[in-house]
Amino acid sequence: MTRTGDILGYARVSTSDQDLTMQKDRLGKAGAIRVFEDVISGKQFERPGLTTLLDHARPGDSLCVTRLDRLGRSLKELLETVEDLKEAGIHLISLEEKIDTTSAAGELVFHIFGAIAHFERRLISERTKDGIAAARKRGRNPGRPALDEETVSALQKLIESGLTAGQAAKQLKIGRSTAYRIAKSTHQ
Repeated sequence: MTRTGDILGYARVSTSDQDLTMQKDRLGKAGAIRVFEDVISGKQFERPGLTTLLDHARPGDSLCVTRLDRLGRSLKELLETVEDLKEAGIHLISLEEKIDTTSAAGELVFHIFGAIAHFERRLISERTKDGIAAARKRGRNPGRPALDEETVSALQKLIESGLTAGQAAKQLKIGRSTAYRIAKSTHQ
């Protein structure tokens, strides 16, 4: 397989004390026509630079990083990002690990990542189901407790007064999906 699109670089550091210069230099030497950047703390993991890169990228483009850990703080985050790239038709190049999914060997690595992500999701699902079954055996009913009538009534009144279900949920400090479900059931 040959590269058909542009190489887009992604550089990330965790604190403003750290410098992106080294990563940007390596990405430029690797052929990146543009480098997208993020400076984010370990506590929050919103990546506006990566989001902008993904919005900019077209199928056939390659996302280039100096190391795989630039794409995620954990294996789970890395696998999710790799899965997103694959679905979007964007190749991955990691300079340190010498991964390039425009090659047959690199594409194999992409497939392995996908298989690992699928395997991890299945394990989580099985553990969750096992945990729920064990709790029910002990006489417990897992999940969030039902909302009391007072909260449901307050939610309905807020929605009737013109607030959206999301705004009402925020005021009552309940989940948005719960508020939308209750709003939907009262309008049927």
